[in-house]
Amino acid sequence: MKDLQTPGLPFYQPAADECAVFETAHANGLPLLLKGPTGCGKTRFVEHMAARLELPLHTVACHDDLSAADLIGRYLLKGGETVWVDGPLTRAVREGGICYLDEVVEARRDVTVVLHPLTDDRRRLMIDRTGEELHAPASFMLVASYNPGYQNILKKLKPSTRQRFLSIGFDFPSPEVEIPVVARESGLDAARTTALVRLAGKIRGLSGMDLEEGVSTRLLIYAATMIAGGMSVDRALEAAVIEPLSDEPDTQQALRDLAAVIYG
Repeated sequence: MKDLQTPGLPFYQPAADECAVFETAHANGLPLLLKGPTGCGKTRFVEHMAARLELPLHTVACHDDLSAADLIGRYLLKGGETVWVDGPLTRAVREGGICYLDEVVEARRDVTVVLHPLTDDRRRLMIDRTGEELHAPASFMLVASYNPGYQNILKKLKPSTRQRFLSIGFDFPSPEVEIPVVARESGLDAARTTALVRLAGKIRGLSGMDLEEGVSTRLLIYAATMIAGGMSVDRALEAAVIEPLSDEPDTQQALRDLAAVIYG
């Protein structure tokens, strides 16, 4: 296993003991669920841990039309012949890597049926179309994530599925963690990064506005990157924070007013 600061490792700044929990889960063949708002670092965390453990990573962005066949595989016509092509979940099981299902709650219901045998002591993947039964090697790990804030009555992770996973709660990092992360990722100096993170904190603390979520660390990095590249603060905030957060003119103006207070 690589050290946290190994050169070339995808950068991730731990907020607590999440790296230790991930390592322990992997060592014991346990699946892991990451819960938290969009853009708070869940995907980067998985990329970091896969590289740290030196395991292949197969990431699947889940959506309404994602089916079990998309994960397992299907027969395709190639060169006049019908051949079986593994899906990302099957490849991860065969290779003994990590399969990461991003926003798993968005996938179709039949996906969870496929996952259940992989999330208990069986650790098996059934491929009905080929008749294969794959036994996951010790190095295989199933990781999923979702945003609890976006759940509704039609899209909700069932308790029977949720309780098959260990779980780590993620949130936006504290300023002490977020400032060096944004500075490192964007190249912006610490003073201007601090102002950006302060603005993010004010936005995240707002109530009564038409905002589904606060500004993500990802958007802060975008804004900081543009500012570091020579763009004015006002224009960078407009493109990377205000416009992405809301389409409502009144809300956008309120965000501009808040930025004006922070930047003077």
